[in-house]
Amino acid sequence: MKALLQRVAEASVTVGGEMVSSIGGGLLVLLGVAVGDDEAKADAIARKIAQLRIFEDEAGKMNLSVADVGGEVLVVSQFTLMADCRKGNRPSFVDAARPEEADALYMGVVAKLRERLGEGKVKTGVFRTHMEVRLLNDGPVTIALDV
Repeated sequence: MKALLQRVAEASVTVGGEMVSSIGGGLLVLLGVAVGDDEAKADAIARKIAQLRIFEDEAGKMNLSVADVGGEVLVVSQFTLMADCRKGNRPSFVDAARPEEADALYMGVVAKLRERLGEGKVKTGVFRTHMEVRLLNDGPVTIALDV
């Protein structure tokens, strides 16, 4: 399972011209699910996302988590994080989990984040749709997680 976290001042997802989710300050999480991922990995990545200290404290040091600052999280399914580009110029996605498995684990991560941060603090994109994702990166701070 891979996640790309971006600390944001705001972020939103639009599908078919309609905004379906938006957050203020917090994290935009692009989440990729791989073949062989399971609930243990979903729990581990959710825990890491909630506890990662990438927000500044009063001294200006990255020492606070999204939970500490009361931030929101927007989780967007992103199978292209599983791309294998080692051969040729066309990415291979054979490492991406099948949609049924990926959706269940994606929603599992969302549920675990909601348990940790609160129901209203975690929003989602729309699985298996073409999404327009907008963000205002804060920093910029971008962190790649792989569990």
